[in-house]
Amino acid sequence: MSYETLLLFVPACFALNMAPGPNNLLSVSNATRHGFWTSCIAGAGRLVAFVGMIAIASAGLATLLTTSQVLFYAVKVVGAVYLFYLAYQLWFAEPSVNEAHTVSEKISTFALAKQEFFVAAGNPKAILIFTAFLPLFIDVSKPATYQFAALGAIFLTLEWIAIAAYAYMGSHLRRWFSHPKRQKLFNRTCGSLLGMAGIGLLAARRSASGA
Repeated sequence: MSYETLLLFVPACFALNMAPGPNNLLSVSNATRHGFWTSCIAGAGRLVAFVGMIAIASAGLATLLTTSQVLFYAVKVVGAVYLFYLAYQLWFAEPSVNEAHTVSEKISTFALAKQEFFVAAGNPKAILIFTAFLPLFIDVSKPATYQFAALGAIFLTLEWIAIAAYAYMGSHLRRWFSHPKRQKLFNRTCGSLLGMAGIGLLAARRSASGA
C-alpha cells in the first residue's frame, strides 16, 4: 500500500468517522449520563460490529446485502426498530444522580456496549461503507486480504478517536446538564434525534450501486 493511497484514505476515512450519526450520538449521550471513560469503553461494542463488517466485506459476502433487496430491508427495519426502542428509553428516562452509576458501573458499561453494537450492526449503511468505500483504495494487483486488514485497522483506530471526541463533548455537557430538568431535556432531545435517525433509516433506499 503506497503512501499516496494513505494520504487520500486517512482524511476521507476520518471524515466518515466524525460524521454525526446514531452511534456518535450515543457516545455523547452515554458520556453525559455515565462519564467520559464509560462512554469510550462502551464504544468497543461498535468496534466489534465493525470488525465483523470488515471481515464480511473482505470475504466478499457483503454482495448479499448489496444485491438482495429483501435482506437489505430486513436489516434496515430491525435497525430502525432498535433505534426507536432506544429513543423510547431516553424519552422516558428519569434524571439520575451521577453517583448512582458507581455501584453497577461494570454492568451498565456492558449494557451500553451492547447498545453500541446493535446500533452499528443494525445499520446497513455501515456495511456499505466497507463495501463501497474501502475497495476504492485496494490495489487489485496485490492480495486484497492484507490490504483490507490494514485499511480496516486504520478505520477502527480513527473510529475510536471519533468515539473519544464525541465522549469528550458529552462529558463537558454532563456538568451543564447535571440539573434534573436540563438532563431530562437533553435525554428527550437525544431520544428525538435517535427517533429521527430511525425514520431516516426506514426512508433510506438502495442506489443502483447498493449505497
